[in-house]
Amino acid sequence: MFKKRNNIQEVEEGKFLAPKFDENGLIPVVTTDYQNGGILMHGYMNREALQKTIETKEAHYWSRSREKLWRKGEVSGFVQKVKEIRIDDDQDSIWISVDIGNGASCHVGYRSCFYRSIPLGENKNKKELEMEFKENKKIFDPKKIYKKEPNPTKL
Repeated sequence: MFKKRNNIQEVEEGKFLAPKFDENGLIPVVTTDYQNGGILMHGYMNREALQKTIETKEAHYWSRSREKLWRKGEVSGFVQKVKEIRIDDDQDSIWISVDIGNGASCHVGYRSCFYRSIPLGENKNKKELEMEFKENKKIFDPKKIYKKEPNPTKL
């Protein structure tokens, strides 16, 4: 399915998919909502996850914390239906645009994993930065959805 990476000209200007996976066999993926362009999540794919995503039109990722392949929504039911996949110029980063309907992409229960904003500017009087919540309503209760699943994020 993937072309061997022979030279930079082919990679940057060629028409064949030749993704560059890192030393762990992973490629970073930014996932956005196809309706409004909002960032939903950042994750990683290995070769198998990318192949399954292309073939099934549903997002598959490699979970670094659980060390396994997973189809987004297999537990929560919020499947990411892929509308478009793009790859950057040197083919070492992927952007997928997905439809999640009225669902969510964040295991914490918010629509997007990027639900907080970091304040900008000098921070002379505070030791810790206090973030602002940009999403105030969760789409689902993670305790109910993931009751049998371990916490998907390692500290």
